[in-house]
Amino acid sequence: MYQELLDHIKKYVQLSPSQQQQFCEKLQLITLKRRAFLLEPGKHCQGNYFITKGCMRQFLINKKLNEQIIHFGIEHWWIADQDSLLNNQPSACYIQAIEETELLLLHEKDRISLFKEIPPLETYFRIMMQKSFVASQRRIGFIFNQTEEERYRHFSKLFPDFVQRVPQYMLASYLGFTPQFLSRLRAKKDL
Repeated sequence: MYQELLDHIKKYVQLSPSQQQQFCEKLQLITLKRRAFLLEPGKHCQGNYFITKGCMRQFLINKKLNEQIIHFGIEHWWIADQDSLLNNQPSACYIQAIEETELLLLHEKDRISLFKEIPPLETYFRIMMQKSFVASQRRIGFIFNQTEEERYRHFSKLFPDFVQRVPQYMLASYLGFTPQFLSRLRAKKDL
């Protein structure tokens, strides 16, 4: 399972065998059953989690007590509450397993120390943060500039397998509309 992460890193930066070993020694394997929580409001996020198997969601509960999904994570994606990590404050969100999930945790203190010891890791994490930021910007742009149907079609085209893995109400929450609207949309025979 470490090899999956090392292969992912190799797409962006090169680590020597000794750097790979040093990095892997800092990782902690975490397994979660379906619906188990990795993080809940009021608790500090421990670090960044690389998903080797499974599917996760990050969400908030709004003032109307509705879940608002802000992020999904599947194999080879990272998930964390960056606000909690950066500002060393309790989380305001939940991170929950949608499926049985295996993750590799890199504690924040270890990540920071590894940046000094293995400079390419800092480059790798900067690239990951930039990619995440771009994805967030695009999502916001889609919410403001596309109709609900256009958002659904676009997301389905980009992530066809993902749409099958995630319950309909979660997908609706992430895309910014009601589950009922999504049901009507999916019932159209041309989708």
